[in-house]
Amino acid sequence: MTVEPPARAPRADARRNRDRLLEAAAQVVAEQGAQASLRDVARRAEVGLGTLYRHFPNREALLEALLGRRFEQLAERAREFERQAEPEQALVDWLREFSAGAAAHQGLPETLMATLHDPASPLHASCTAMREAGAGLLAAAQRAGRIRPDVTGADLFALANAVGWMSGLAPALAERREHLFALVVDGLRTPGGRAAGEPPSGAGTD
Repeated sequence: MTVEPPARAPRADARRNRDRLLEAAAQVVAEQGAQASLRDVARRAEVGLGTLYRHFPNREALLEALLGRRFEQLAERAREFERQAEPEQALVDWLREFSAGAAAHQGLPETLMATLHDPASPLHASCTAMREAGAGLLAAAQRAGRIRPDVTGADLFALANAVGWMSGLAPALAERREHLFALVVDGLRTPGGRAAGEPPSGAGTD
């Protein structure tokens, strides 16, 4: 019986190149969209185009890795905000990061988006973990009475994605992204609720 040798772990320089490519891809995709130039990605990462193709054989492979990395980062950020801030502030801060990155992924291939719904896909797993982390922040803010109880996780992601999508349509809307985001957050709050971080009514007065 033939025993297959154990798979080798990627060399340190190969891991560094892959990380540099993903960092560069995040920047270039944010600037150019999903059809970003792969040559620009390689140039920004200061590696050859051949190095890019060794790690990511095509555009879809690069976008899949980039999107999975983004999902993992958002899941980790949710845990950080949960530890560092009160529930409403944690949710608002996380949603701001989520919506800021949503516009950069417009125009992703349909085949890639389909993997989000395929339970066998690693991208599905990382997307699910990210959504569950965001839903946990929503539930905590609802338990604190800060967010309307009828808001679901699906509502939350639809609205945050909409802000990112709208702000990516035109420069004028991009300049209004924070205003649009504030309008969405106001709609999520319980009636009469104060803004996150805002002192209670009458605080500091005699």
